[in-house]
Amino acid sequence: MKTQVVETTENWGSTAIRVALGIVLFAHGAQSMLGWFGGFGLKATIEFLSTHMGLPAFIGFVVISIQFFGSLMLLLGLLTRVAALGVFGIFIGMATYHFEYGFYMNWSGVNAGEGFEYHVLVLGMCLMLMISGGGAFSADRKIFKRIL
Repeated sequence: MKTQVVETTENWGSTAIRVALGIVLFAHGAQSMLGWFGGFGLKATIEFLSTHMGLPAFIGFVVISIQFFGSLMLLLGLLTRVAALGVFGIFIGMATYHFEYGFYMNWSGVNAGEGFEYHVLVLGMCLMLMISGGGAFSADRKIFKRIL
């Protein structure tokens, strides 16, 4: 079972998807966790998720932790499948919230909220990573080589 979690190949496509997703998620996770890049930080973000989204504070903390630490795991390629599963879970929840706003993002700023098109992309990327693993140049690849 341990090897199935970290097993991966020299797949550079997985590496590209993993790093791209990790970069984007890190920016959002750092906003929520640390207040970087114009974010509000952990306390204010948990309060927002509780007040506006109706999430219990603990669940808000878990969501922020998955976004922040999951992004770091993806960037390193460390337990890629586990990180991708966590991200997949929070993005399923986020997509359901955004269904009422339709499919498209609110690029023009005229709609009340954002659609779920971005979430579809992230879910597809996570599925790919759960299937293929971290790919070339990942901590998973190095760990798997040592196990065998």
